[in-house]
Amino acid sequence: MNLETKVNEINALVKQGAIVAAVKDYFAENATTSDFSGVTTQNKSQMIEKMEGFAGAIQAVNGIRHIGTLIDNNVSASEFIFDFDMKDGSKIYWHEIIKREWNANGEVVKEEYFKA
Repeated sequence: MNLETKVNEINALVKQGAIVAAVKDYFAENATTSDFSGVTTQNKSQMIEKMEGFAGAIQAVNGIRHIGTLIDNNVSASEFIFDFDMKDGSKIYWHEIIKREWNANGEVVKEEYFKA
């Protein structure tokens, strides 16, 4: 497994706004997540449900910018800026770091989100 390739592939999906596909394609069944607001998921199906809900609430994607990525052993950290208009009239502008831990099969086993 080439981790750099896997990281580039998942980041490309995120940049396209295909966040549900990124989870479906790259997460292990037992993957856990946590974000800076304290929300956690305990497995892939919970994360898919969370991302489907989030993606369904987006009215318009104004921009998704990938700043850069670091990779060390089985850990990657990718910096993004997300700019969304939501269906409820709110705006989301997030500058965040997505830290991922990968297993030997090239699947994300842990993902954490940090405000940048």
